[in-house]
Amino acid sequence: MFFQWLKHYMPRSLYGRAALILLVPIVTLQLVVSVVFIKRDLEDLTVQMTLTMLRELRLLEETMAPAASQQEALLLAEPLLQPLQMQIRFLESGEPVPLDQMGLLEFSGRVVRNTLQATAPQFISAQFPNTRRVQLVLASDQGPMALVFDRRRVTAAAPHQLIVTVIAFGFLMTIIAFVYMRNQLRPIKQLADAAQAFGRGRTEPYSPRGANEVRAAGSAFLDMRARIERQMEQRTLMLSGVSHDLRTPLTRMKLGLSMLDEEDAEPLRQDVDEMQALLDAFLDFSRGVSTSEPEEVDPYVMITLLVDGWRRQGKDVMLGEMSGKGKVMLRGSAIRRAVQNLISNAVRYGTRARVSVAMTEKFLRIRVEDDGPGIAEADRAEATRPFTRLDPARNQDLGSGVGLGLAIVTDIARAHGGTLRLEQSAALGGLQADIVIGL
Repeated sequence: MFFQWLKHYMPRSLYGRAALILLVPIVTLQLVVSVVFIKRDLEDLTVQMTLTMLRELRLLEETMAPAASQQEALLLAEPLLQPLQMQIRFLESGEPVPLDQMGLLEFSGRVVRNTLQATAPQFISAQFPNTRRVQLVLASDQGPMALVFDRRRVTAAAPHQLIVTVIAFGFLMTIIAFVYMRNQLRPIKQLADAAQAFGRGRTEPYSPRGANEVRAAGSAFLDMRARIERQMEQRTLMLSGVSHDLRTPLTRMKLGLSMLDEEDAEPLRQDVDEMQALLDAFLDFSRGVSTSEPEEVDPYVMITLLVDGWRRQGKDVMLGEMSGKGKVMLRGSAIRRAVQNLISNAVRYGTRARVSVAMTEKFLRIRVEDDGPGIAEADRAEATRPFTRLDPARNQDLGSGVGLGLAIVTDIARAHGGTLRLEQSAALGGLQADIVIGL
């Protein structure tokens, strides 16, 4: 359960995860070294220096013990102050006793105070100002006295040097590692971008770079892309030949039918027209998007022109909501063919259709709705398969075609890295077909 919860907060990108793998050991190591140094070496050293200072304070206390006044005590202690490098004075009558004075980062000073509190009953307070001098206030038989001496007598001269050095070099090495890691991850990002672009119908220049494993993956991708493009080209050439071979006898049949009586030729002419429609639909499906190149397309303008064309034919096709404007890289003729197929189905199985466009920074959605019978939810996946006709659902008496309309739309959407979604229209009550393409 813990790891499942942790996955929600982990970086999603490879660069983020690699950075986390790099930073966690460095930060952990620095924390461990800092804590061990502060808690063991620095604290132990400070305690030892404080105990040494305490012995000197006891020497002064024993020297000043026989004195009957403060002046006499100062005279007795004067021979020791110079060797001990201390200054001593008694607090004047009525002078408030100084309280502890320490900064937020004064770790050694707190260790000194705690050590004196635990081992010296005469200790009153300690002041560690932002200078090189320290003042201790002690109780004596002659009254409270203040001792001033060099801070280095009880604390290390620069206790932060090791920590600063570790952090500085850790930060420097982290930057170097980040630069190196970025250079190593860039070829992977380029490979991912090239694969994503190819999945959306675009061919971007790419050459394998980076480590041997990345180069091997890049070379495999180029081989795969080349094979797919070669197969698409061969399929297009083959279908061009098939189209030519099949259209020739159909033309001869039409010429022959034109010489017959109209009454006798009408049934045969309908069969020929049906064969012609079947051939055109099959070629459109097989050709897919291989005959169009990516170009900048304004979806708003494209949909407006398509709707105007259907209106001129007397069809009840209207524009819906248009949100977001701009141009995107699409295979223009393929997208137009897909939208035409959806509108054609809408006006065939219903009495009116509505087309809308929504575009954001992340996706493009083209929606076609109708007021027809729709498609049952259980049959929607089957409806997008080639040569599938859902006669009960889509009015066989109106002509259901050859079952390639939605298959062509699905193929075009997938070629752009998108998908075709079929739902029930909340506004018109019929089928709602959405072409969703990621940008």
